[in-house]
Amino acid sequence: MSSTPPSSPDPKRFEVSKGTLWLDRAMTQLIRVGGLAVILAVFGIFFFIVKEILPLFTSAEVEAEKVVETPGGEALVLGVDEWGEKPFLYRGDGEVVVVDMESGERQVLPVPSLEGVEVTAVAYDAVKRRVAVGLADGRVGSFLVNYETEFDDEGERTIVPVVEPEPWFEVSLGDGPVTALSYGDGGSSRMIVVSRETGLAALRLGQKRALIGKPKLTLKDTTDLGALFDAGVTSVVASQNGEAALVAGDDGEVRYFQVENGEIVLKQTFEPFEGEAPVRMDYVFGGVSVAMTDRAGEQKVFSLFRPEGSSERLFGQTKEFDEVGEGTSIFAPSLRNKSFLTGGGGKLSVRHLTSGATRWEGEAEFEPVAATIDGKSEHFFLAGGSGQIQRFHFDDPHPEAGWRAFFGKVWYEGGEEPVYQWQSTGGSDDFEPKLSLVPLIIGSLKGTFYALLFSVPVALLAAVFSAAFLPHDMKRVVKPAMEIMASLPSVVLGFLAGLWLAPLIEDKVPSILLLCLSLPVAALIVGRVWSLQPMQVRQKFEGGREWMVLVPVLLLAGWVAWSLGPVLEGIFFVYNDPATGREIADFRLWWPQATGLSFDQRNSLVVGFMMGFAVIPVIFTIAEDALSNVPKTLTAAASALGASRWQVVWSIIVPVASPGIFSALMIGFGRAVGETMIVVMATGNTPVTEWNIFSGMRTLSANIAVELPEAAPGSTHYRTLFLGALVLFMLTFILNSVAEVMRQRLREKNKLV
Repeated sequence: MSSTPPSSPDPKRFEVSKGTLWLDRAMTQLIRVGGLAVILAVFGIFFFIVKEILPLFTSAEVEAEKVVETPGGEALVLGVDEWGEKPFLYRGDGEVVVVDMESGERQVLPVPSLEGVEVTAVAYDAVKRRVAVGLADGRVGSFLVNYETEFDDEGERTIVPVVEPEPWFEVSLGDGPVTALSYGDGGSSRMIVVSRETGLAALRLGQKRALIGKPKLTLKDTTDLGALFDAGVTSVVASQNGEAALVAGDDGEVRYFQVENGEIVLKQTFEPFEGEAPVRMDYVFGGVSVAMTDRAGEQKVFSLFRPEGSSERLFGQTKEFDEVGEGTSIFAPSLRNKSFLTGGGGKLSVRHLTSGATRWEGEAEFEPVAATIDGKSEHFFLAGGSGQIQRFHFDDPHPEAGWRAFFGKVWYEGGEEPVYQWQSTGGSDDFEPKLSLVPLIIGSLKGTFYALLFSVPVALLAAVFSAAFLPHDMKRVVKPAMEIMASLPSVVLGFLAGLWLAPLIEDKVPSILLLCLSLPVAALIVGRVWSLQPMQVRQKFEGGREWMVLVPVLLLAGWVAWSLGPVLEGIFFVYNDPATGREIADFRLWWPQATGLSFDQRNSLVVGFMMGFAVIPVIFTIAEDALSNVPKTLTAAASALGASRWQVVWSIIVPVASPGIFSALMIGFGRAVGETMIVVMATGNTPVTEWNIFSGMRTLSANIAVELPEAAPGSTHYRTLFLGALVLFMLTFILNSVAEVMRQRLREKNKLV
């Protein structure tokens, strides 16, 4: 028989339709465009964050404007209105000269109470715009320079300066003219510190209510400070609250007086400069810190705080700045923040108290004898010895920012030492923002550490057991159940952590400690005992069903540990009440007494359990997939050579799957470090720097979520939150980059196994 040769295949079988080719090319381009769009979006977000952050690290900008001449002599006081348009000069006579900086016009306002008297001392309070004067006959008085605003029919604003005289008071202590004085006004409490040639006195003022009209200012009492002061006076300054005063003597020492129980007492004596008396003592806005300057231009800042072991607030040096320059020293505090203008001999600098940074330095066209800053901190003014005035436009929107403020220790007002602290808002205008990101970084790492400490062993061991030991029918139930756990909303987990888990853990800490110890020990004992059983017994639970023996034992061990917790607490965790001497078995009280650390109900232990519960499904799923995808040929070959199941897992499956396991750990780390709602609801959300497991924390992500909606766009607070976002991004980026390098090395190392 003849055979028919096979026919050749039809070439059209291998042809692809034009529509399929077109769709394939379109999808290829779409994928490329989508990938590029994702990359551009990521870089766009990064550049947006950087753009918001960069202004935080720029210095102040100052622009000099024109000089206006005001003949008449040297100014003793220079003040200005809130808008920086009409500064005024006072030269120690009976007139106040107001200057319009735009037109150069001058307006002379008489001070009736100063007609025909000799002024020998002048002091100025920029907060109240009060000029205090001392006379040759020993009297002291003051007047206010107020600015009233008027609007015409077209809405044009006109600033009208007004001089408002205040009462005179007789200084009955000492002889001779007044040589120095200072007026402190705290509203209900006022004090005038007066130095005469042969005396030093403090006048306490009060307001006496009247049936009609404004309350009348009266002299309450006069205190002779000369009995507590045995040196010549060089300068005096009263506190802004009218409750204290500083007096510098020619012996180089400064005396701190304070009102206590209705009397003025000497609280402290200190020497700011070695053997040199300060020529200027000026309060920074807030009335807690005083900048002191000596004749050589050296400048130090002393603040009130409670020294260690003392219950009273005393002055101590907190900052030291560069020399201000030789010549007449000037000082002008900002009325919006802790910045101040200072200088000497024509040298100028703007400094910020909190950060300790010099924001700007420059030179004046003439040697200034007085300076002031307007209420909005947009302009500052200098007055020269010949009466000239110059205005400077001042732009420094973020004076409290800087590397040191964000990442270094800062000595804040009222603190005993430099610290890392975050407290972005306060209840008063003179509040000092505390913007250290270190507590937030530590909080993020702390929460992540405790969450991974709980989740990593559970998730990885569960993944190994599921991939290598669990029967297939059980695996089809366990793995989907673990994956469903990942879908639980974090807000629900945070709610459960804050309202259910935290109170439970608070009362059962010893029981939880026993659980953490007894469960692993019980599992090891069961495993050892099970390995010693005859093969006939072990074969009854082969194929990964040994868990049926282990689980009842673990439940029993857990119940015993939970029940023995109170017994353990009564033996080891006994609190000794120092007031009554009673012994109380309470871990919450024992922990602070034994360690000196705090115990909070919503603490890191709660976060570790609940956030670890949220991370377990992520690590388990990825690790289990990596372990299950190890080629069966490798495991079968190892088993054929006589390796036990555990030897196969430890020597074959885990090394081959190590890159995937490492990826699971990094993704779990990212899930933990970026968690927000659980941390907000399960902790006190307090920014602390301690690693105490029984204290709370505040993380970068939680801080951004809580404070960003309330931050004013463009403010220092707003931009600092973006800086926190960048730090969080860089933290995860660096760790993921290192992890990827390690993953690749593990992959190369084990690819031939």
